[in-house]
Amino acid sequence: MACSCSHWWHAPIYMTITVILAIVAVSPPNPKTHNPPPSIQHEISSNASLALRNSGFHFMATLLQISPELILSSSSSSTFFAIRDETISNLSLPPRLLKDLLKFHTFPSKFTIQDLLNKPENTCLQTLLQGKNLTVTKIDRKQSIFEINGVLISDPGIFNQGPYIIHGVLKPFSPINLHLGFDHFIQSSNCGSISNGKSRTRVSWNGILRTLSSNGFVSFAIGLNSVLNDEVHIKKLNMMNSVTIFAPAELSYVASSPSPLLEKIVMIHLVPGRWSYKQLLAASSAATTLTTLVPDIDLQITKVNSSTAENEEILSVNGVEITAPDVLHSNGCIIHQISRPIGMAKLSPLHVRSISG
Repeated sequence: MACSCSHWWHAPIYMTITVILAIVAVSPPNPKTHNPPPSIQHEISSNASLALRNSGFHFMATLLQISPELILSSSSSSTFFAIRDETISNLSLPPRLLKDLLKFHTFPSKFTIQDLLNKPENTCLQTLLQGKNLTVTKIDRKQSIFEINGVLISDPGIFNQGPYIIHGVLKPFSPINLHLGFDHFIQSSNCGSISNGKSRTRVSWNGILRTLSSNGFVSFAIGLNSVLNDEVHIKKLNMMNSVTIFAPAELSYVASSPSPLLEKIVMIHLVPGRWSYKQLLAASSAATTLTTLVPDIDLQITKVNSSTAENEEILSVNGVEITAPDVLHSNGCIIHQISRPIGMAKLSPLHVRSISG
């Protein structure tokens, strides 16, 4: 008899959806929402579910079919980004966190792909998850390429009806780290925003340059200064309110490297957000990848045996040991010393051309 277990992974998905439905059922309705009439809402959700299923987004299609309010925002209009099955099926999230993840992938306004392509890079985008924003990180209008937080919109306009539109993405807009707790498992974008009437603090790059130089990272500081002198890069860096730097003590090829390559080398060592050594330990257990400032190049944190101390485990980033964690620990920046520059194997000529153009 033929085996019928090819979709075995659907079982935990449906169990998760069932639990979510129980939570939604006991959640009080929002008196400020203005939903379409039930017949219209049902038609929209049915059409959206069918469109998602036809595009291979079965998890989101099922979730939308049985609980449309989780995806189709009850605001007057919305944009939702559906995550592909092969990614979201590997996430074991409690129901509350899955609901937050869906909110993080929803905008309270409708944006077609053309609307998004018309936005400038570094635009800050508000989500339905309070206090969590996203950033436009790459736009190629000729090829209709659009990235948010370094994640490509792979399937634009899967569904577009009335006040709602759905696009598809390959993975979540943020690394998911459950060890950071319910309120911080999603890393918000570092784009500028206004909170409680006050502007967020920006990263003090001049202060970072001084700190790097005074702590023995002179060659890396020279490379970072080259990045800061580039008009394109400085606009992006000035939008950041926090950064984690993996700084090698020596960057011997600073003087001999062409400027675009040097800048790319430096930017691989910069990660948006503040990642303390304690948080990196948690990330290593959760197999979390960290997004760098270089498109399509992420960092993997793992535990390795120390090369200097027997029977001692330390952390490495892409196989490079973190030899001195938390060299600098301020509100806007954390610097970790690493034993050597992070490997450049993934740095293709295309990457170098993209940074210079």
